[in-house]
Amino acid sequence: MNRLIDSFINYLRYERNYSDYTVISYSKDLEQFEEYAKENLEGRFDPDTIDSDIVRNWIVFLLNEGISPTSVNRKLSSLKSFFKFLLRQGLVSSNPLRLVNGPKAKKPLPYFIRENEMDMLLDGDGFDEDFEGIRNRLILELLYDTGIRRSELIGIKDADIDYEASLLKVTGKRNKQRLIPFADGLKELMLAYAEVRNREIGVSRGWFLIRKNGEQLSTGIVYNIVRKCLSDISTLSKRSPHVLRHSFATSMLNNGAELNAVKELLGHSSLASTSVYTHTTFEELKKVYHAHPRAKKEGGFYGH
Repeated sequence: MNRLIDSFINYLRYERNYSDYTVISYSKDLEQFEEYAKENLEGRFDPDTIDSDIVRNWIVFLLNEGISPTSVNRKLSSLKSFFKFLLRQGLVSSNPLRLVNGPKAKKPLPYFIRENEMDMLLDGDGFDEDFEGIRNRLILELLYDTGIRRSELIGIKDADIDYEASLLKVTGKRNKQRLIPFADGLKELMLAYAEVRNREIGVSRGWFLIRKNGEQLSTGIVYNIVRKCLSDISTLSKRSPHVLRHSFATSMLNNGAELNAVKELLGHSSLASTSVYTHTTFEELKKVYHAHPRAKKEGGFYGH
């Protein structure tokens, strides 16, 4: 290994206390670049003679070798850190990666559950009639009908629910609060759950969704509940609370809701985050009339 690379690796290991796995990854990336540079620069590897062209050619070479854009960008990040280290040490006069951009990675489309599959799950008999069964069904309904995050779900307090106005207040990222409307069907489920909870468990510190011991739910418990319930959908390859958030957004847009309205309901800071859902199921746009199938089914209405 080149002595400068060796010096950088020691810096990562002993001064930055990087893990062995991370250090090995950096080392492999830099060794690969060193080998490529030697093959294209008459067998020499002198970082001070490396320019942006050789780096860009290396990127093209890696992509042609079938390396994914994500992996190429990781290798590029290793190289950038290496040259920043050399620059700080005064071992190179400039950073050749300053103006080099990595390949754009294609963002995977979000997983979502089709409306008929969700209807079968929520309207089926897969939930027990005891406290936990009623609560677990409500958890799925809340996540699917409102699109809230699981951290927002467990943070709901009784005082955050306005049954008269059918509005739910949630606290999202950076403590930003927003109001989300809910339909009559969801309201009935929430009231039914609250009644069973108060009768069998009691109210604990005002949390809306609680465990059998009266304590607040954790995100881990919610994740496990959702994963277990969604395991009944055999066609679904990913099962998590976020899949229900994706499904909410997809259903809203497929059923005619405005992109900006969905952005506000999801609590996104920019339209770019919301627009990914417009690329999921365009063919379903022809079939729909209302903004959310559960709202229409239960007699409620989600505004366009």
